[in-house]
Amino acid sequence: MQADRTRKTRTIKRSYDDSPDTAESFRRIAALPNGPERAALCQEVVCAWMPMAVRLARRFRHRGESAEDLAQVAQLGLVKAVSRFDPGLGTAFPSFAIPTILGEVKRHFRDDLWVVHVPRRVQELRGQVRSADHELSATRGGTISGVQEIAAHTGLTEAEVRLGQGALEAYTAWSLDAVPGHPTDGHPLTDTLGDVEPDFDLIVDREALRPLLRALPEREREILYMRFYCEMTQARIGARLGVSQMHVSRLITRTCARLHDQVMAEPRAFRKAS
Repeated sequence: MQADRTRKTRTIKRSYDDSPDTAESFRRIAALPNGPERAALCQEVVCAWMPMAVRLARRFRHRGESAEDLAQVAQLGLVKAVSRFDPGLGTAFPSFAIPTILGEVKRHFRDDLWVVHVPRRVQELRGQVRSADHELSATRGGTISGVQEIAAHTGLTEAEVRLGQGALEAYTAWSLDAVPGHPTDGHPLTDTLGDVEPDFDLIVDREALRPLLRALPEREREILYMRFYCEMTQARIGARLGVSQMHVSRLITRTCARLHDQVMAEPRAFRKAS
């Protein structure tokens, strides 16, 4: 029993090793006007509480950010806490500073470290999925939790869990030259990128021609239909219409040239109209 009490006392003492007594300093800061003396005293208080800020920053050390950057962000939160703290409210400084510092670090992860913009809702799902996975893994010796288990634990749908899981590694991005998997049998990510689909231009051209073809005289539209859709020869078209093959050729050439000029003129007309 006595040994348990001793261990608890030592644990409590260690947990407050970075909590100096600066109550008198804060009372002096509150009484001083803005100026060099007040700024110097604030700096002393910040330096005294710096170990606590660094300790809090270590909570986030496994999230892909360097320890030095995390410490700087936490120290920035500490500076804000010191400058905003009002001892007259009767609250102990750690009760005010700890949420301020943690909030600054979390804000850093939320706003500054995403490689691409991730909607706030997805960020929240990421946090819920990550916390649930840690909680479930702790109860089963580190076993990875499935989507259904996380959904049941959090009350989220399976689709929401998958969405949150997709954002778990969204803070960093791979280089296109990276080789996922084993380097000897993998391929760079560049090999997985698709090329420009040439048929996209064909779709655009067809849609641009569609109203122009409808506006053609019936005879010209019929000739183009037989030549390019039915793949009839010019001689066969001429025989069907009772004209020479040369006349059919001239009609096709003239009609196609007019359609080309109309299609190419449309962007210019659009720019003038807009």
